[in-house]
Amino acid sequence: MLNLPRYDAKITDNNGKKQIFDCLRRCFVALTPEEWVRQHFVNMLLTLKGYPATLTANEVAINLNGMNRRCDTVVYDKALKPRVIIEYKAPMVKIDTRVFAQIARYNLVLRVDYLIVSNGLQHFCCKMDYEKNCYTFLKEIPTYEQIVD
Repeated sequence: MLNLPRYDAKITDNNGKKQIFDCLRRCFVALTPEEWVRQHFVNMLLTLKGYPATLTANEVAINLNGMNRRCDTVVYDKALKPRVIIEYKAPMVKIDTRVFAQIARYNLVLRVDYLIVSNGLQHFCCKMDYEKNCYTFLKEIPTYEQIVD
Protein backbone atom coordinates (compact mmCIF):
# COMPACT_ATOMS: atom_id res chain seq x y z
CA MET A 1 0.00 0.00 0.00
CA LEU A 2 1.49 3.31 -1.09
CA ASN A 3 1.29 6.61 0.75
CA LEU A 4 -0.42 8.16 -2.29
CA PRO A 5 -4.04 8.62 -3.35
CA ARG A 6 -5.83 5.61 -4.81
CA TYR A 7 -5.42 5.36 -8.56
CA ASP A 8 -7.33 3.08 -10.94
CA ALA A 9 -4.42 2.20 -13.17
CA LYS A 10 -4.97 0.58 -16.55
CA ILE A 11 -3.10 -2.72 -16.44
CA THR A 12 -2.79 -5.27 -19.21
CA ASP A 13 -1.03 -8.57 -19.78
CA ASN A 14 1.33 -8.77 -22.74
CA ASN A 15 2.61 -12.33 -23.30
CA GLY A 16 2.61 -13.04 -19.58
CA LYS A 17 4.17 -9.71 -18.61
CA LYS A 18 2.13 -7.09 -16.78
CA GLN A 19 2.09 -3.57 -18.23
CA ILE A 20 0.66 -0.31 -16.93
CA PHE A 21 -0.60 2.60 -19.02
CA ASP A 22 1.51 5.76 -18.77
CA CYS A 23 -0.80 8.71 -19.43
CA LEU A 24 2.16 11.01 -20.18
CA ARG A 25 3.91 8.75 -22.68
CA ARG A 26 0.49 7.50 -23.88
CA CYS A 27 1.53 3.87 -24.02
CA PHE A 28 1.78 0.75 -21.91
CA VAL A 29 5.10 0.19 -20.13
CA ALA A 30 6.49 -2.67 -18.06
CA LEU A 31 4.85 -2.80 -14.64
CA THR A 32 7.78 -2.72 -12.23
CA PRO A 33 7.58 -1.66 -8.57
CA GLU A 34 9.23 1.67 -9.51
CA GLU A 35 6.76 2.20 -12.36
CA TRP A 36 3.87 1.52 -9.99
CA VAL A 37 5.17 4.35 -7.77
CA ARG A 38 5.69 6.66 -10.77
CA GLN A 39 2.17 6.23 -12.11
CA HIS A 40 0.58 6.82 -8.71
CA PHE A 41 2.79 9.85 -8.04
CA VAL A 42 2.13 11.40 -11.46
CA ASN A 43 -1.59 10.84 -10.95
CA MET A 44 -1.35 12.73 -7.64
CA LEU A 45 0.51 15.61 -9.32
CA LEU A 46 -2.06 15.90 -12.10
CA THR A 47 -5.23 15.45 -10.05
CA LEU A 48 -4.39 17.02 -6.69
CA LYS A 49 -1.50 19.41 -7.30
CA GLY A 50 -2.62 20.95 -10.61
CA TYR A 51 0.37 19.91 -12.70
CA PRO A 52 -0.50 20.07 -16.42
CA ALA A 53 0.06 16.77 -18.23
CA THR A 54 1.30 18.75 -21.24
CA LEU A 55 4.16 20.20 -19.15
CA THR A 56 5.08 16.99 -17.34
CA ALA A 57 7.26 14.34 -19.00
CA ASN A 58 8.48 10.87 -18.05
CA GLU A 59 11.87 9.38 -18.97
CA VAL A 60 13.51 12.65 -20.03
CA ALA A 61 16.88 12.04 -21.69
CA ILE A 62 19.86 14.12 -20.58
CA ASN A 63 23.58 13.95 -21.27
CA LEU A 64 25.66 13.89 -18.10
CA ASN A 65 29.42 13.99 -18.57
CA GLY A 66 29.14 12.30 -21.96
CA MET A 67 26.78 9.59 -20.69
CA ASN A 68 23.11 9.31 -21.59
CA ARG A 69 20.85 9.28 -18.54
CA ARG A 70 17.09 9.57 -18.00
CA CYS A 71 15.27 11.63 -15.40
CA ASP A 72 12.20 9.74 -14.20
CA THR A 73 9.93 12.80 -14.45
CA VAL A 74 10.59 16.44 -15.31
CA VAL A 75 8.07 19.25 -14.91
CA TYR A 76 8.34 22.39 -17.06
CA ASP A 77 6.93 25.89 -16.81
CA LYS A 78 4.96 27.47 -19.65
CA ALA A 79 8.20 28.72 -21.25
CA LEU A 80 9.36 25.04 -21.30
CA LYS A 81 12.06 25.68 -18.71
CA PRO A 82 12.60 22.62 -16.47
CA ARG A 83 11.44 23.42 -12.92
CA VAL A 84 11.24 20.04 -11.14
CA ILE A 85 13.08 16.72 -11.36
CA ILE A 86 11.41 13.72 -9.73
CA GLU A 87 13.20 10.46 -9.00
CA TYR A 88 11.24 7.33 -8.08
CA LYS A 89 12.33 4.21 -6.32
CA ALA A 90 10.49 0.99 -5.58
CA PRO A 91 8.72 0.92 -2.19
CA MET A 92 11.29 -1.46 -0.76
CA VAL A 93 14.18 0.88 -1.66
CA LYS A 94 15.24 3.15 1.18
CA ILE A 95 15.57 6.84 0.33
CA ASP A 96 19.14 7.66 1.31
CA THR A 97 22.05 9.90 0.34
CA ARG A 98 22.77 7.81 -2.78
CA VAL A 99 19.30 8.58 -4.14
CA PHE A 100 19.80 12.29 -3.50
CA ALA A 101 23.27 12.13 -5.06
CA GLN A 102 21.71 10.64 -8.21
CA ILE A 103 19.09 13.37 -8.57
CA ALA A 104 21.68 16.05 -7.70
CA ARG A 105 23.86 14.81 -10.60
CA TYR A 106 20.90 15.12 -12.96
CA ASN A 107 20.36 18.62 -11.66
CA LEU A 108 23.87 19.61 -12.72
CA VAL A 109 22.44 19.47 -16.25
CA LEU A 110 18.92 20.88 -15.75
CA ARG A 111 19.37 23.32 -12.79
CA VAL A 112 15.76 23.11 -11.63
CA ASP A 113 14.17 24.82 -8.64
CA TYR A 114 12.80 21.67 -7.00
CA LEU A 115 14.02 18.11 -6.49
CA ILE A 116 11.56 15.41 -5.42
CA VAL A 117 12.33 11.82 -4.43
CA SER A 118 9.67 9.20 -3.66
CA ASN A 119 9.48 5.48 -3.05
CA GLY A 120 5.71 5.70 -2.78
CA LEU A 121 5.86 5.50 1.01
CA GLN A 122 8.07 8.50 1.72
CA HIS A 123 8.28 11.67 -0.36
CA PHE A 124 10.99 14.29 -0.02
CA CYS A 125 10.99 17.64 -1.75
CA CYS A 126 13.66 20.29 -1.57
CA LYS A 127 13.76 23.78 -3.00
CA MET A 128 17.09 24.84 -4.42
CA ASP A 129 18.67 28.19 -3.57
CA TYR A 130 21.48 28.74 -6.04
CA GLU A 131 22.41 32.17 -4.67
CA LYS A 132 23.13 30.76 -1.20
CA ASN A 133 24.30 27.41 -2.59
CA CYS A 134 21.90 25.45 -0.39
CA TYR A 135 18.50 23.77 -0.36
CA THR A 136 15.52 23.62 1.97
CA PHE A 137 13.33 20.58 2.56
CA LEU A 138 9.63 21.34 2.25
CA LYS A 139 6.88 19.76 4.34
CA GLU A 140 4.66 19.17 1.30
CA ILE A 141 4.93 18.64 -2.42
CA PRO A 142 4.17 22.09 -3.87
CA THR A 143 1.31 22.75 -6.27
CA TYR A 144 2.10 23.65 -9.86
CA GLU A 145 1.22 27.29 -9.14
CA GLN A 146 3.77 27.33 -6.32
CA ILE A 147 6.59 25.96 -8.46
CA VAL A 148 6.11 28.48 -11.25
CA ASP A 149 5.73 31.53 -8.98
